[in-house]
Amino acid sequence: MADKITPIDMRILKLLAKNARLTYKELAELLGTTRQRISRRMNRLEQNGVVLKYTVIPNYDALGYVHVILGVTLKPGVNLDEIIEELKKDENVKIIQRALGSHNLVVHIVGPRDMKELERTISEVTKKIPGVEHLDITFITETVKFETL
Repeated sequence: MADKITPIDMRILKLLAKNARLTYKELAELLGTTRQRISRRMNRLEQNGVVLKYTVIPNYDALGYVHVILGVTLKPGVNLDEIIEELKKDENVKIIQRALGSHNLVVHIVGPRDMKELERTISEVTKKIPGVEHLDITFITETVKFETL
């Protein structure tokens, strides 16, 4: 980021991380500043790529879905960029993360509760990942804390 992150920027980000629906007016009131200052800071944070997206975190269980995480270890020499581009196209894939450590890639899938259908969904996703050396599958039963900052 070209501009330095200020303490007010961090306070704005922390408030929005807890409730992204806060208006600029509400943020200004909470921070003891003006709506215009909040607007300017938010524009700069967005333009500089600090704020990437405003989103909703759904309760998959309440929606009738299962959240599964695939930890993927790839064989040496596999083109990770090509795999990522292919996975981005899959509507069941919700999060794709490059990783260091036990896995090269972490893929979050949301699929049906029906185990046969879920198995089919996982199989379709993993077919798009050539050169898998090892695959760990983790079923998320409950998210007890989710904070971004």
